[in-house]
Amino acid sequence: MKPTLNPNIDFRPFILAGGSGTRFWPLSRRSYPKQLLSLNGEGSMLQQTVDRLLPLATNERMWILTNESLRAAVAAQLPDLPPAQVLAEPVPRNTAPAAGLAAFLLERQAPEAVLGLFPADHTIEKAASFEQVLRTGCDLAVAGDNIIVLGVNPSRPETGYGYIETGDKLDEFSLRVRRFTEKPNRQRAEEFVASGNYFWNSGMFLATARTLANAVREHLPETAPYLEEIAGTFGTERFASTFAELYPKCENISIDYAIIEPRSAKGEHRSGLYCLPADFGWNDLGSWAALYEHKLSQGQHVQGGDNVMEAAAQSLLESHGNYVHAPQKHVALVGVDNLVVVETGDVLLITTHGGCQDVGKLVKQLQQDKQDKLI
Repeated sequence: MKPTLNPNIDFRPFILAGGSGTRFWPLSRRSYPKQLLSLNGEGSMLQQTVDRLLPLATNERMWILTNESLRAAVAAQLPDLPPAQVLAEPVPRNTAPAAGLAAFLLERQAPEAVLGLFPADHTIEKAASFEQVLRTGCDLAVAGDNIIVLGVNPSRPETGYGYIETGDKLDEFSLRVRRFTEKPNRQRAEEFVASGNYFWNSGMFLATARTLANAVREHLPETAPYLEEIAGTFGTERFASTFAELYPKCENISIDYAIIEPRSAKGEHRSGLYCLPADFGWNDLGSWAALYEHKLSQGQHVQGGDNVMEAAAQSLLESHGNYVHAPQKHVALVGVDNLVVVETGDVLLITTHGGCQDVGKLVKQLQQDKQDKLI
C-alpha cells in the first residue's frame, strides 16, 4: 500500500548547509564547499536536496542554515527561497543547536508543523521512494510525541556511520528504536550488519516543531533558553545581533548525542523514537573514493574498464580502478591502479583510494602552515 500524505500536514524542511567538506579538497574550498559543488549530475548537491523536497513543500516553507561566509553563495543558488529563511550561523555549533533553533523558530509560527532535518550534501537516487518514506514519516510525526529517523540498510560494516538498533514493528513501515551507536569499531560493525536489525543513521529526522522544541528543553536545558531568545527576535532588527551574541554560548553537540541517545534510554516503548528503514539509493559521498564507487555503480566509468575519468580526453594502458578529475586536460594513465587524481587551477592532488580519508587531515596541515590561499 502506497503511503499518502495527509493534506492537512504542514511540512517544513530545514536543510543544514554549513559544513566545510574538507574531504573533497582541492575542489571543495572554504568559500565553496562540497554542498555547493556539482558532484553528482546537474545542479549542486544543495540544489538537488531542495529539488527532491519540493514535491512535499514549497520554497516558502523551506529553510536553510549555513554560515556567514557561504550565505551569499547559498542565496545565489536558491533564488526562489525567501532570503530571510537563509540563516547564517555566527559560529558552528553542530546539529543539536541547529535543530533546536529550527524547532523554536517553527514552534512560534506553526507548532504542529512537521519539521524535517536534512543534510545538504547527500545523494538520493530513488526520488519516488524517498518521497514515499517522507510521507509515512510525516504521518507518524503528527500521530504523537514522536521523533523519526530515516534508516538505511547497511551494505557493508562501515565504521564511519552511526547505527540504529531497531526493535518491535509498529506497522508495515515503521520500527521502534532501541538505541543508537555512533561509529562502532570494525568488529561491532560486522556484528551489527550480520544481525539484520541495525540500520545506518542517515542524519535525516522528522518531528513536529513542538515535539522537537520540548526535547531540546528537556535534554539541553542550558542551551534551550538561548535558542528560544534568538527565535523570539526573528523578523525584527534585533535578530542578527541576538543570533551573534547568544548562539556561540550554545553547547557544541550533535542531535544524536544530545537528544536521540538520551531519549532512547527511556526504552523502545516509551521513547517515541521510530526508524523508517528505506531503500532510496542514499549515499553521503564522504570522500573521493566514495564518489568513485558511486559513479562506478552508476555506469559513469570509461567504456570497457573500471576507471572513472572526468577529463577532456583520456588515453589508458593497463590501468585500473582510478578516479581522475581534470576536466580541462587530456589525461594519460599507464600501468597505475587505484589512484585518485584531482586537478584544479592551483592544486594537484594525488592519492590512493585508501588515502582519501586523510585528505581532511591534509587541509588541517595546510591551515597550520597558514596556506590560506589553498583552503
